Amino acid sequence: MPTIELTRENFEDTVTGSEIVLIDFWAEWCGPCRMFGPVYERAAAHHPDIVFGKVDTEAQPELAGAFQISSIPTLMAVRDRTVLYAQPGALPPQALEELITRIRSVDMDDVRRQVGRTAERARRG
Repeated sequence: MPTIELTRENFEDTVTGSEIVLIDFWAEWCGPCRMFGPVYERAAAHHPDIVFGKVDTEAQPELAGAFQISSIPTLMAVRDRTVLYAQPGALPPQALEELITRIRSVDMDDVRRQVGRTAERARRG
């Protein structure tokens, strides 16, 4: 599946309507972003069941700001509307494949239990 351009208009629908979404925050002027682009595109072709989105931080400053993106490229992985990974830096192909494997293997029921416990502790103060 080819990568899709994520904008303020389609971001929410894309993330809530897909099980796994990888998001590349990038800009045209960014050398490491341009180097990571082909790696990201190849991964998208090998994993058609995952949505690979790209946010141009110059064209979509609201999205970059909402996620406090201060360094690009930044890669974010969202599964079941939960951010599981968000780190700046261009990944080499093998590291990106390892990340995808880790995201696929996460026990989301366990994540939800952990989030619930954290929220309960926060309510209790």
